[in-house]
Amino acid sequence: MDTIGPVKGTEMSDLTVWNHAAIGIKDDIVVWLGSAEEASILDASQTIDAKGRLVTPGLVEPHTHLVFGGSREREMALKQQGVPYLEILKQGGGILSTVRATQATSYGELLEKALFHLDRMATYGITTVEAKSGYGLDRETELKQLRVAKEANEKHPLDIVSTFLGAHAIPPEYKENPEAFLNEMAGLFDEIKQEDLAEFVDIFTETGVFSVPESRRYLMKAREKGFGLKIHADEIDPLGGTELAVELGAISGDHLAVASDEGIGKLANSDTIGVILPGTSFYLGKDDYGRAREMIDAGAAIAISTDFNPGSSVTENLQLIMSIAALKLKLSPEEIWHAVTVNAAHAIGRGDVAGKIAVGRKADIVLWDAPNYLYIPYHYGVNHTNTVIKNGKVIYERQEIR
Repeated sequence: MDTIGPVKGTEMSDLTVWNHAAIGIKDDIVVWLGSAEEASILDASQTIDAKGRLVTPGLVEPHTHLVFGGSREREMALKQQGVPYLEILKQGGGILSTVRATQATSYGELLEKALFHLDRMATYGITTVEAKSGYGLDRETELKQLRVAKEANEKHPLDIVSTFLGAHAIPPEYKENPEAFLNEMAGLFDEIKQEDLAEFVDIFTETGVFSVPESRRYLMKAREKGFGLKIHADEIDPLGGTELAVELGAISGDHLAVASDEGIGKLANSDTIGVILPGTSFYLGKDDYGRAREMIDAGAAIAISTDFNPGSSVTENLQLIMSIAALKLKLSPEEIWHAVTVNAAHAIGRGDVAGKIAVGRKADIVLWDAPNYLYIPYHYGVNHTNTVIKNGKVIYERQEIR
C-alpha cells in the first residue's frame, strides 16, 4: 500500500491536478489511472461519464462526536442573549444535558440516530469518519456509545474510526477529585481493547477540565495498553496541550486555536497533525479562529474538520467548513483540499487507505457539480456533491428536481 506520510508546510500548496483523466475500478479497488483517451479503448462493463465535473478522493472527517442523545437547540437563544456557558450549565444545559440524554437514550435509538447522521455525511462527500464517545462519563454509557459506533461501522457504507473520549468532562460528583474519575475511565481500557471498541484514546486538556499533568498520566496509561493517542487541547487557554501532544507522540492534537509559538514550533517538527475546527469558532461567535496559517507557515501538517457535535458545531457539512477555512483561517484552496483528504486520513490512522486516489487503494471517490477544485470553498453553504463512490460502489447520487 501507498504509505507516504501527511503533506506538511508549504507542500500543502502543491496539489496534483489531472485534466481529462479516467479511473479504472475493479471490485472495490482502483486498478488503473490514465487519460480519458486511453480509457476509451478499455473494455469496461460499466462507465460513469463525469461530464467535465471535478473528481476527488472521498472527504475524510477526522473529528466528530457522532453518537449522542438529544439535542440542544433551546440553548441558542440563551447564547444570543449573552448568557454565560456556566449559567447555561446551572440551568441544566451544556454538555451535561447531552450526557443525561445519552444516558437515557436506548442503544437502538442511538444507533438509528448515528446512522441518520452518517447518511447525511455521505451526501456531503464524506467517506471516512472518526467518531468519539464522551457523552456518557460513566462506564455503561461510554461503552454503549462505543458499541453503537462499532455496529454503525458494520452496517453503514462509510468507514468509522472510533475514539474513546471518556475524559471529555468532569462529572459533578468528581469535581473535587478529577484524578479519581480519570482512574475510573482508565479502568475501561482493557474492556475496550478486548471488544475492539476503539483505536484511540482522547482527553480534553483545558482550563476547568483536565490539566496537562493529569492528561499526561492518563494518556501514558492508554499508550501502555496499545491505544493511539489524541488530545483536545489549547482551545480556550494555551496550557501546553499542543506541546503535550508532540511529547507523547499523539497522532493528532485537536482544536489548538490558541496554541503557543513554542507549541507550533514543536508541532512543525513532529509527526503529530493539528486538526483545526473552525466551525466551532463560527458557531460560538468567537473572533479567534485559530492559528492554522502560522502552523502551515512553520512547516506543520494540518487537517480540518466539522467537529460535529450537539453543542458547539452542529453540522455534518464539511464543505461549509472548507469555506470557513478559506475565509477565516486564510487557507488556500490547495491547502484546504489536503486538509480534508490525505492529512485528515493520516490524523485518524488511515493514511494508507483513504484520502488519495491511487492504484491499489480502495475506490473512495466523489464527483462534484463543480468545474474545478477552486469552486467548492468559493461557492459556500450549499451541497456540491453529485455522486459518491465508496469501496467501488455508488452510495449516493444527487436527485434531479422535476
